[in-house]
Amino acid sequence: MIRFVVVALLCVASSHVSAEQGHASHYGHGDGFHGRKTASGERFNAFAMTAAHRARPMGSYVRVTNLANGRSVRVRINDRGPARRTGKIIDLSYGASRVIGMGGTARVSVQELAEEAMAGKTNFTKEEWTLLLESPMIAGMAVTAADPSGLWGLLKESFAGGSALAQAATSVNTSALVKAVVTDFSSSEGRSTARDGLKAKFAASQPSDLKMKAIDSLRQVSALLDAKAPDDAASFKAWLRQISQSTAEAATEGGGLFGLGGVQVSEAEKATLTEISSALGS
Repeated sequence: MIRFVVVALLCVASSHVSAEQGHASHYGHGDGFHGRKTASGERFNAFAMTAAHRARPMGSYVRVTNLANGRSVRVRINDRGPARRTGKIIDLSYGASRVIGMGGTARVSVQELAEEAMAGKTNFTKEEWTLLLESPMIAGMAVTAADPSGLWGLLKESFAGGSALAQAATSVNTSALVKAVVTDFSSSEGRSTARDGLKAKFAASQPSDLKMKAIDSLRQVSALLDAKAPDDAASFKAWLRQISQSTAEAATEGGGLFGLGGVQVSEAEKATLTEISSALGS
């Protein structure tokens, strides 16, 4: 009897560690935390799918579900908090909070996840993986096609896309699926596959047609991620949104040959960023 009670108590204790419910908050938007060091030693990225928790191991993954709307996101614990006196059980990055439709706070469930749950190349068909390989380029092309900014602007916007790939390859905030795509893209075979796929999709397209085709392709990427990699979908989509935003901000529009004057992000680019977010389901 005593043994049964001990086992039961251990099971209850384990369930409290692996799953919990309570209120969540978010940080990283207008509060000065973006770019600061976290308790893990990493630089905090407000748009990465991360969170702060008082007790869960650094580097572990949890699924956070907004109990008001059922939307969930997979985040990695890389910081400590929130303070116990706040009554909150987890503090999400601003980017993660947007995925689950949070305002200031929300009542959530927090469920422990295994690292092995992450998707990789073997989860997809050859055609599906090719679409994922193309997607970071497509995210940038949609913005560039919305408001072509001359040779200098095109070069700077192209550099922005390449920089995003390089950062993803080395950042500790990069999800396994994003890293798998970047790693494959860095090989000559992966680049050839992506290049040939993009040529087949966009050859001879005018800018307006190219933008519409790119937006449609991003809708396909979103549906594919939701179906085949739901735990990785939020972080992958956030990465694509970040690429499109960086591309829009890379060169001023309407500023002449070398981008002198003009505006950082044109109205056409702003509208396209909204279309991209909608296509990616946010």
